[in-house]
Amino acid sequence: MRWPWHRAVRTSTSVQPRLLPSATDGIAFEAVYTITWRPHWRVPANIEETVRTSVHATACETAARLEAADLPAAQDAVNASIGSLARRVRDYYLLTAYASLGLPTAGQELLAQRAADEQRIRRLRFLKENLYDHPDLVVLDQLEHHDPGALGDEYLAELQRLARLIYSCDRWWFPLLQQWEQIGQGFKDVEKRQQAMLVLSDSLKALSGDSPPSGHTPLDVPETDGDPLKAHP
Repeated sequence: MRWPWHRAVRTSTSVQPRLLPSATDGIAFEAVYTITWRPHWRVPANIEETVRTSVHATACETAARLEAADLPAAQDAVNASIGSLARRVRDYYLLTAYASLGLPTAGQELLAQRAADEQRIRRLRFLKENLYDHPDLVVLDQLEHHDPGALGDEYLAELQRLARLIYSCDRWWFPLLQQWEQIGQGFKDVEKRQQAMLVLSDSLKALSGDSPPSGHTPLDVPETDGDPLKAHP
């Protein structure tokens, strides 16, 4: 109901979308406002711009905390904030304010690219945790990606050889190499680290009955003039 002393209700609709910041780096929202308001008597000529500026400022403050990926949630939050603005202001009375949010084309493309990159990273992490940390599964993965009979005999023989090699490496060599790496990490000096590797190599050769390479003296036994007893004080 409009009282005789009330001025006519006005509706302001955005001619062009207004940009709103978002919490997503490099992407902004586009907002189209529909504002219903009623001016008081004796108000400035630019009162409509004042109404729009007030609504837009509140929308910007809220949108800056929202992610661009969830557009419906962002629109609901923005409308909740501008809907709670004070109704009676100095020069006008705010009746309703509504913002329709969207994303620019460039923002949509950037968001889609980021989503694809994140999906690819998640897939790579999944493959690492569930496939490539267990190398024997790589062979099964190759077989699964080909129809029965599509692989030649030579390729199948190579896959079988690879599976046997991976099995033996996992069972025998990988634990040994892991221990070697841990020992090497105990030396900050590169030369000492190499010396530690040589000592381990000589020890393994001694266990297998082989003698150290000619011209190489084990690093833990000092050189003497031929008398073994002189090696100790």
